[in-house]
Amino acid sequence: MKPGDTFAHVGSLIASMMFVWAMFKQFFPYQLSNQIEKYTQRMVAVVYPYIQITFHEFTGERLMRSEAYSAIENYLSSKASTQAKRLKADIGKNNQSLVLSMDDHEEVADEFNGVKLWWASGKHISKSQNTVSFHPISDEKRYYKLTFHKSNRDVILGTYLNYVLKEGRAIKVKNRQRKLYTNSGAYWSHVVFEHPATFQTLAMDPKEKEMIIDDLITFSKAGEFYARIGRAWKRGYLLYGPPGTGKSTMIAAMANLLGYDLYDLELTAVKDNTELRKLLIETSSKSIIVIEDIDCSLDLTGQRRKKKKEEEEENGKDPREKQPGVQERDVKSSQVTLSGLLNFIDGLWSACGGERLIVFTTNYVEKLDPALVRKGRMDKHIELSYCGYEAFKLLAKNYLNIESHHLFGTICELLKETKITPAEVAEHLMPKNSYVDAELHFKSVIQALELAKEGARLKSEEHA
Repeated sequence: MKPGDTFAHVGSLIASMMFVWAMFKQFFPYQLSNQIEKYTQRMVAVVYPYIQITFHEFTGERLMRSEAYSAIENYLSSKASTQAKRLKADIGKNNQSLVLSMDDHEEVADEFNGVKLWWASGKHISKSQNTVSFHPISDEKRYYKLTFHKSNRDVILGTYLNYVLKEGRAIKVKNRQRKLYTNSGAYWSHVVFEHPATFQTLAMDPKEKEMIIDDLITFSKAGEFYARIGRAWKRGYLLYGPPGTGKSTMIAAMANLLGYDLYDLELTAVKDNTELRKLLIETSSKSIIVIEDIDCSLDLTGQRRKKKKEEEEENGKDPREKQPGVQERDVKSSQVTLSGLLNFIDGLWSACGGERLIVFTTNYVEKLDPALVRKGRMDKHIELSYCGYEAFKLLAKNYLNIESHHLFGTICELLKETKITPAEVAEHLMPKNSYVDAELHFKSVIQALELAKEGARLKSEEHA
């Protein structure tokens, strides 16, 4: 028989089988064909030594995207790039890199502790039966199928799948675009977070900087520790110091170090404690919740109302008497209370989600209620003070790429005698044109320090 005749015979046989199967499904009852298929699968399972697990992309009644599917997709991305012949590509972190994944109906192999297994991607396509159209709507449901030998069931179901999910989540965090959120009432909106600040460029004492870095990294790896001691996986930071000392820059550096999202909470836009609780619930893990200049929201502690009442009583006015329009503004203002904020920080609702930092910043730490900043709520207090010599040297290196200069000694002595913020020093070091004269910038810093010193002396004499 010629090769062409052989292929023709095989093709004819396949076509005949497909025709018989189509006729069977068309004329035999659905229940009968279903039973035949079920028992056929059971017979195959008796002799087939492999187990298969399917992970669907969408699960649940609301058809939410499965976290397990996403984690597996991330985990298989590296293996797909080296094994699969057909790949899908998407834009990754910062729109600067490609993230690869397996295309439909591809298969890759994996090995875990000497156990061989296989991952395959696929999809089910079902056409809508409720619409009449020349272009029928198809519903695609993708899935991953894991195949392994039944003798390795305990290893796969126990250790391996947990390992895959953990690694997949870690890859997702690494490749994701981090976001900066802000609230409008009880709803969050966001933009891509692209702040360039790092601890390497942060102008502060090197020893204190290293201590903060160690504390943050230790926290990010302490999930099992917090679970063991029965505490929510969160930590509070209080950043305080004069304006211009780098509090906001440190928050950006913290987010970049840990790879966390930022939630910038504007308390004055929150109607009441219920809205505050709703905002907390909607924050994600691996995030930093920030309330900047919390000393400007003294209604939380009642100090502003108390002070205003005392002033009105001293002036002989009835505090209940209000000018036209004042009552309307008070009704519309935020009704968030100190109790509501304390519950937000460390109450029962604060345990919703994990691996979160809560950061307060203030220019006047003495104005804050002690209950708000005690240990256990604000666990670590960090003072960001005026510019010291080590901070100045780092600024000189960052702005002018200079590590040593004959004017450094004069600047060092002046920094010991007067107070100036890192933001002020940075302004004098900022290049104003394409030609950079380092000595001119350092002389400008010296002049600013001398003026600050003279101003402090005159102010002291006035007080005296």
